[in-house]
Amino acid sequence: MALHKVSDFDPDYRDTFQGNDIKGMGVYVQGTDEKIGSVNDILVDDEGNFRYLVVDLGFWIFGKKVLLPVGRTRIDHTADRVYAVGMNREQAENLPEFDDRMTVDYDYEENVRNVYRPSAALESSAPLESSAALGTTPGAAAYETTTSTPVYDRNTYNYTQDAVLYNTNEQDHQTLRLYEERLIANKQRRKTGEVAVGKHVETETARVAVPIEKERVVIERVTPADAGQAVNPREAAFAEGEVARVEIYEETPDIRKEAFVREEVRVKKVVDQETVEAKETIRREELDVNAPGLPIDEQ
Repeated sequence: MALHKVSDFDPDYRDTFQGNDIKGMGVYVQGTDEKIGSVNDILVDDEGNFRYLVVDLGFWIFGKKVLLPVGRTRIDHTADRVYAVGMNREQAENLPEFDDRMTVDYDYEENVRNVYRPSAALESSAPLESSAALGTTPGAAAYETTTSTPVYDRNTYNYTQDAVLYNTNEQDHQTLRLYEERLIANKQRRKTGEVAVGKHVETETARVAVPIEKERVVIERVTPADAGQAVNPREAAFAEGEVARVEIYEETPDIRKEAFVREEVRVKKVVDQETVEAKETIRREELDVNAPGLPIDEQ
C-alpha cells in the first residue's frame, strides 16, 4: 500500500481537524521532559489513515529523520507535545533514515517495523505467572511464554497485523474543547416600498390674440377747384358703362397647436447609511479542574 504526505493527499487536511496541526510539535520521551526531536511531516495510506509521523531527531541525532508509527505516539494538544512510547536512543539509532525524496515501500517499512516490534510485543503481552515465580524479569517471561514469531507476507500484509504499531489509543489522544458564543453581524436586504413615477395629461383653455387686417373701399366725393368752368368739348366725352375696379382683401387668423419640451424629470436612488446596534447575552465555557490535593500543571 502506497504512503503519501498528508498535505499531498489532502491540501485542506487542517480543516478536517478543526485547524489542529501536529506538524512542528515537539516529540518527547513518554513520561519525561526529554525532547528527542519534532514532527516534520505525516504519512497516510491510500484511505487517508495516519500511519507514521516523520520525526526530525535533531535533539538526539543531528540531521536524521525517522518514521514513528502512530500507535507508538501519545498526542497532547493541550501541551502541544507528542510523546513517543518506549522510544530510546538506541532504538532511534537503529531506525533506517527517512528522506523526503524516497519512496516508502514494503521492504523499508519492514525495516522500520522490525525495530519497534520487539518492544511493542513486550508491552502488549500479559504475564501468565508472576515474574518472581519464574525467576525472570517482568515482561520478558511473559513474552517468551505467550508469544511466537509471526510470519509476514508482502503480498498479504495488512496494517492490522501490527495493530499495536498503528492503532491509536483514544484515551491518550483526548482533546477537551471549550466553546463560546459570539455575536455574528450580518445584513439582509428587504424591499420596503416602491415609488412609481409616471405622467398624465391635463387640459386647459388657452387664449391667443391675433391682430388681422380687413380692407374696405371708401368713396369720397369732392368739388374740384375748377368746378363751374367750361371745358373743351373734346375733353367732355360722355360715355356709359365705365367701371373703376378696386380689389379688397382681409386677413383671417391661422391658429394651430405644436408640442414643445417643457422640462425633464430625472429619477434616481441614493443610499443613506446608519449604524444599528444590537445587544444579546452570549455564553462561554470555562474549564473546571477538580483534583483536590493533586499536582496539576496547567499550561
